[in-house]
Order: sequence, then structure tokens, then C-alpha cells
Amino acid sequence: MSILLLESLHPEAEALLATVDTIVRAADPNAPDCDFAAVKAILTRGRGRITEALLRRCPALQVIARAGVGLDNLDTKAAAAMRIPVVFAPGGNADTVAEHTIALVLDLVRGITRSANQVTAGRWEDRAHYQGNEIRGLCLGILGHGNIGKRVAALARAFGMRILVAQRAGQPAATGPDAPPSAPLLEVLRTADVITLHLPLDATTKHLLGRAEFAAMRPGTFLVNTARGALIDGAALRQAIAERHLGGFAADVLEQEPPAADDPLLRSDRVLLTPHNASLTARTYRAMCTTTATNVAAVLQGRAPEPQSLFRG
Repeated sequence: MSILLLESLHPEAEALLATVDTIVRAADPNAPDCDFAAVKAILTRGRGRITEALLRRCPALQVIARAGVGLDNLDTKAAAAMRIPVVFAPGGNADTVAEHTIALVLDLVRGITRSANQVTAGRWEDRAHYQGNEIRGLCLGILGHGNIGKRVAALARAFGMRILVAQRAGQPAATGPDAPPSAPLLEVLRTADVITLHLPLDATTKHLLGRAEFAAMRPGTFLVNTARGALIDGAALRQAIAERHLGGFAADVLEQEPPAADDPLLRSDRVLLTPHNASLTARTYRAMCTTTATNVAAVLQGRAPEPQSLFRG
């Protein structure tokens, strides 16, 4: 029997799994040298896909897992139909992604990277044309008020930003003394100075921001995406940047990763991209991997994993 890794994990997580069973690595799930009939567990991170076809190749499979938060690279419906538990690490990256989000907001609004590049290029005199601003007093529109969105709101408040949460269709507004104000999506887009995305990717959120949504934003709005690249219609985004409708765009995620060499996003001085590394800080990467490995080991050893680690659809 064996544990199949589609991607590497933190060394401590791999060491833990190795005490339970033999580890097999196969970046390509069609690899001919893998004995799929012996696979009891499959683990991945963000790129390796666990498909229905892969599940059906593993008749002894007892659990699949992602050392991360989102599950769009796992076929959870097929796993449920085959009664295979799905383990993941919900909330495990909330703090670090929220920090990364605020860092991107600060960078965009204040023009930090742009100014640093000017200095590196010997253009100190460009400071005479500086147009950065403070985030204090700006309205932050938050799309997705889960673990990460709530943490972003808390950090933004500490900087003196005003918060407005987009209310999802069919879901009640948050209540309570500490609940931020909420409004329908289009109202948030029309009101916010800065918009951040923290939604899962599914059929209802894919290309949530398209031409109509960009048109609703006020000229000069800043947009930050640290959730999933496909939440934004790429053509509409690039048009909004080309027409200088957006004040700036920053993202840790793109619909195509890495971007094509001729992608106009790479040539705009109002775009700031990081390589999907918001969750890869040493602390969070270790925690997500070891927590996921611990819960997978529990399933394989006939013990109950932490209840919050199981995806229940």
C-alpha cells in the first residue's frame, strides 16, 4: 500500500506520512510507474488535480486531501459519490493571506513598488510627480466575508479604513454589534475606493467581475485579488487597465498561472503581481501541510480526524 503525493509537502509533513505508509510521488497522475491499485491516500496542494478518473484508478483509496483551503482542484462530488473522505485545511491561511492582501493594498495606493523602481532606475526626480495616497479614510469593499475576509476587515480597520461588505445573493447580512455594514454587490462596487476578493471559485462566482461590474466601479478604484484568478473576467480586467479606469490592480492569483510572456498585465506600471505565494510563508506552509498530514494519517489508522478538516459539501 502507499500514499500518493502529487506535489511535495513540508518535510515534517512528509516525515509524518512516512511513518504510516510508503510515499510515492507522481506529478503526472498518468505516470506508468505508479501502482494505483495500492494507493490508499492522495495528497496535493494547489496545482495537482485529483480527478474522478484518478479516483477510479485507486480501488483501495481511503482518503484524499489538499494541504490548503480551496478545493477547486479536487473532484469533491466524485469523492462523495464514492464515499471517499476529503481532508483540507480550512482557515489555515487566513492570517497570512490577509496580511498579503493589506500589503498589496498599501503598495498599490501608496505606489511603493513603483517609487522603488524609479529610484533603482536613477529617477529620483520622479518624486515631483508622486501621486500616492494614504489608505486611512478610504472605503474598502470586501467581496467574501469568510475567515480571510474577516481578518482583512480587522486589519483594514486598524489602518483607519471604512468597511463595506458585499452581501451575497440569498444570504442574510451579518448581524451583531461588530458586524460591518453590507450592501448588494453593485452598490459596493460603486462605493468602494479599494475592492478585495476573498471568495471561493465555483459556478456562481466564476467571472463574477466582468465588463458591467468594472463599469460600475468609480474611475480610479483599486482592485486586489488574493482568492482565485477566475473570479475576474480577464478580458474585462485588461480592458479596464488599458483604458485607465482602474487606479491599480494587484493579485497573487491569475486565471492562467504563470501569465503568458506577452500578457499586458506584465507591462503596466499600475499592475502588481506576486506568484501565488501569499500562503507560502514558512509558518503557514508548515502548519497547513502538517495539519493535513496529521488528519490523513488519522483516517488511514482508523482514527477520527479533526471534524473541521473534513469537507462536507
